[in-house]
Amino acid sequence: MIRVAAVGDIHLGPGSAGVLRPAFDTLGDCADLLLLAGDLTRHGTPEEARVVAREVSGLPLPVVAVLGNHDYQSDQQDLVAGELAAEGVRVLEGEGVVLDIGGTRVGVAGTKGFCGGFAGRSGSEFGEPEMKAFIRYTRSCAQGLGRALHELRAEGSVLRIALTHFSPVPDTLAGEPLEIYPFLGSYLLAEAVDEAGADLAVHGHAHLGTEHGTTAGGVRVRNVAMPVIDRAFALYCLTPGNGHREAAGRPPPV
Repeated sequence: MIRVAAVGDIHLGPGSAGVLRPAFDTLGDCADLLLLAGDLTRHGTPEEARVVAREVSGLPLPVVAVLGNHDYQSDQQDLVAGELAAEGVRVLEGEGVVLDIGGTRVGVAGTKGFCGGFAGRSGSEFGEPEMKAFIRYTRSCAQGLGRALHELRAEGSVLRIALTHFSPVPDTLAGEPLEIYPFLGSYLLAEAVDEAGADLAVHGHAHLGTEHGTTAGGVRVRNVAMPVIDRAFALYCLTPGNGHREAAGRPPPV
């Protein structure tokens, strides 16, 4: 059994240094892997990213992340990713990583993802160049996620997790205003997950959303934005051949 800890939308800055570390220090006792689902900083500066990196530095388990829209705000996303990587965090964008956890090959495929909406209420590559570019970027993110999941299968991953910031399904947006659903995710991400296959999909971004959802193909989706899970991280258990189940108990609060 692989124990996956996950959280997104922690929005750390210089004034929040050390806030999450006490909870993260318990991860060695309850988890095998920590996933960070984007919006790790407030304004996407290297200084803020350094705070995040220190919160997870030296943890006794792998840490894998994607960036979120906040992490792009200052157009320094590469520097943000670099600060995290310097402390051992694997930051993914259209790629995957295979981890050997207790002899089990666990693959994580990641992308920030983007907007666009969901089946029947989504944007399309039609009309103005700006609209075409908008949806093409969303499609590119989804294609990167799907490609990474396929590569993880080819590399022998027994368990595969799709990690995004934007949501692949509307289920986990319940509680958000319907008018902003198109800006919270895209069905193209779910199509990529279903086509390539995964044991679990994890995302953030929707602060007023709902934790539990499912793709059309039956992949379980979890919104781990901190305002949704209301704790430092959520825990999920993955068992080869038996899929996913919720972990017992609740991790420490922030």
